[in-house]
Amino acid sequence: MRAKVAEIFDSVQGEGLYVGEKQIFVRFFGCNLACRYCDTKLTRFKEYEPKELFEEIKARNDDHHSISFTGGEPLLHNKFLKELLKLTKTSGFRNYLETNGTLPGELENVIEDVDIVAMDAKLPSSTGMGDFWEAHEKFLRIASSREVFIKAIICSSTKEEDLRLTLEMIKNVNKTAVLVLQPNAFERDEFLVKKMEDFRDICFQERISTCIIPQLHKILGLL
Repeated sequence: MRAKVAEIFDSVQGEGLYVGEKQIFVRFFGCNLACRYCDTKLTRFKEYEPKELFEEIKARNDDHHSISFTGGEPLLHNKFLKELLKLTKTSGFRNYLETNGTLPGELENVIEDVDIVAMDAKLPSSTGMGDFWEAHEKFLRIASSREVFIKAIICSSTKEEDLRLTLEMIKNVNKTAVLVLQPNAFERDEFLVKKMEDFRDICFQERISTCIIPQLHKILGLL
């Protein structure tokens, strides 16, 4: 069993609730989506077997908060990931899964050994694609057996209706899940700032814990 891995590196988490935490990043190659705001263009990879990749991770063991399994979309390699997560978990690592939240069946296959799920909500007016509400709801139900938070990229094009559908999903499935509103890094204007503030106020009115967190690693010039 082998999987394509684009890179392995040490850095600090630049997004979401664990921003600033030191992590080992394992970036898997390939994604099942094509979001128009995507900032991860992968062109190279190396193939690994689970034990081979585990040995490389273990060699980096220091004072890291966790291992971030990211992509691309790591759950495209869920059978490989299942074996790898068992190895890291039994060795005392904390497993942090960054995912687009569209593959609930694949998540169910690995959730036993995941500690933290950083789940995207792919808003159609942000991504430029169709909606994934049904898949997202199933995904969140499975992810809620672990610590989970939800991240939504907000663009100038993002519609309030999509935010409200996200809030409705959270209220229906897991009211304690925190929603992170992340401004599109390719847009920096007053219109988007005002939209972020308005969206945060809507979340507050709907009693969903919400915070605005930009991409720290881009601000600081980190990987």
